[in-house]
Amino acid sequence: MTERKDIKSLTAEELGEDLATLGLPSYRTNQIFGWLHQKNVTSFAEMLNIPQNIRQTLSERYYIAVASIEKKQISCYDDTVKYLFRLSDGEMIESVLMHYHHGYTICISTQVGCRMGCTFCATGKGGFSRNLSPSEMLAQIQTAQSDNNIRIANIVLMGMGEPLDNFDNVMKFLSLVSCEKGLNIGMRHISLSTCGIVPKIYELADRKLQITLSVSLHAPNDTIRNRTMPVNRKYPVNELIKACRYYAKTTKRRITFEYAMIDNVNDSDECAYELVRLVKGMLCHCNLIPVNNVTETHYRRSQKKRLLQFAEILEKNGVPATVRRTLGSDIDASCGQLRGKHHAEQ
Repeated sequence: MTERKDIKSLTAEELGEDLATLGLPSYRTNQIFGWLHQKNVTSFAEMLNIPQNIRQTLSERYYIAVASIEKKQISCYDDTVKYLFRLSDGEMIESVLMHYHHGYTICISTQVGCRMGCTFCATGKGGFSRNLSPSEMLAQIQTAQSDNNIRIANIVLMGMGEPLDNFDNVMKFLSLVSCEKGLNIGMRHISLSTCGIVPKIYELADRKLQITLSVSLHAPNDTIRNRTMPVNRKYPVNELIKACRYYAKTTKRRITFEYAMIDNVNDSDECAYELVRLVKGMLCHCNLIPVNNVTETHYRRSQKKRLLQFAEILEKNGVPATVRRTLGSDIDASCGQLRGKHHAEQ
């Protein structure tokens, strides 16, 4: 028996070509694509304006990827929602839905686990299982929308996994999610976060997409970054910054440098001045993040006074900086924590 294809990972053009081989007219493509991407059906039986015989053929030839809610936590502080989703093969991933004054933002996963091994991150503690398909990334958004009866306006690829380590699937996802016939979420409303896979940053830059690139820098030099982020041993800080300058110049898009503030590790005045020298003159912004107090690590977040002093040094020296507001602190809202707890309870 022929293995069934992942229908929701097909672009409208690819779907049309596939359906043409079945002898279906072109208008069926728009109908089926709409059911999959706008109406979020989870079975072909729900496609009510498609004849039964065609639905049967579709179910034999394709499958629809879903993300089922395994666990859900709602913050009593700010209505942030943390999801643990179960995929078709039983793997678990996490997403976080956040409500801001400008609308809803969802942080989605791009891999089951992660192989980057950053020492302050809960996701990497659980190891790496596999890449997510474009459809599984879409399913996280669709399930959250359906569960809350809302429209999500912004997407952050900053959940479990390293997006640029799953490059082709992520690029396909970006094409699908921004499609006018689908969820139609514009590229300017999408942020992609990377720990710094330098060759892929150049490749992404040359595509000139209008997404926001967020780079998890977290240290101003190789000495500290080598200890906290193993990827730095392959792509050192200076190589990473060179790629970032190329990205900003090529795309004309401002880069966000994510900087997790860790008490007595990377939060000194000296580190702040070193960071200034590293990024000054680039089209960029530094987002200072109070690090999550992950149970499995000894890291603790910087004191509030230290955070503000660090930000002040950056600002006074011409580097825009903000301290990120912490959301969902009572519901393990940093990715990897809920999945880790779930596995530990099994």
